[in-house]
Amino acid sequence: QLQLTESGGGLVQAGGSLRLSCVVSGRTISDYYRGWFRQAPGEDYKTATAVTFNAGNWYYAPYVKGRFRISRDNAQNTVILEMHNLKPEDPAVYYCAAVLTYVSSVHASQWRFWGQGTHVPVSS
Repeated sequence: QLQLTESGGGLVQAGGSLRLSCVVSGRTISDYYRGWFRQAPGEDYKTATAVTFNAGNWYYAPYVKGRFRISRDNAQNTVILEMHNLKPEDPAVYYCAAVLTYVSSVHASQWRFWGQGTHVPVSS
């Protein structure tokens, strides 16, 4: 079983930056794609924010391109989401997720393993 533990959430002002970290444990991390999804207030679904597939292959949601950056450190079993220029529409619970590498999808329903989520409120 794979365990994912997020950290780094918290209140940030619009225009500010925040760094989320996710430690992955339990299995060989290189067997899994890793990503960050978010669930906005009032919504009952998660959407992909940033996903790292194989080296050099990423996905970013259009509304975060140029502002967010996902990176991974296989030696430390972590996946990082750096968020810059946060906007009033970015508040959400951000989830770290993982899926075996034969699943090339950014749809949350296809992802198997999830962290507990970390809140990121943005003040205007």
